[in-house]
Amino acid sequence: MESLNLPAFEYKVKQVNGKPYIFDIIRRKFVSLTPEEWVRQHFIHLLINQYGYPKSLFAIETGMKYNTLAKRTDIMILAGDGSPFLLVECKAPFISVGEAALAQISRYNFTLRPTYLAATNGMSHYCFQAVNGRIEYLDDFPVYRQ
Repeated sequence: MESLNLPAFEYKVKQVNGKPYIFDIIRRKFVSLTPEEWVRQHFIHLLINQYGYPKSLFAIETGMKYNTLAKRTDIMILAGDGSPFLLVECKAPFISVGEAALAQISRYNFTLRPTYLAATNGMSHYCFQAVNGRIEYLDDFPVYRQ
């Protein structure tokens, strides 16, 4: 897998039928190692190690409905009351975090209403705060506060 613009972390990879799998510390199992999963695992470790989020607040690939479509969130951090706090959309490194990715996370915002939204492809990272129906760009990701 290619080097990302995210801190390195210690990971476990194994081969299953000739395909790579990486251990996900949140789901506590090996999952298929795709380029998007490589980004997701890096971002999970960033949120835990640098921003202080406890593993117990993570929800990975949580199902949701948008209009009549079934969708899945890549990473969702829950607030202490169980409501969505930070929603992260992960893309493969070769996919631009452009208008389409930001539109996708905006649609999720309409349904889930998290306080913060983020998008990353492992090279570029963006974080926004939803304030009174407006989305404001932030310079950094929110640090966990109990």
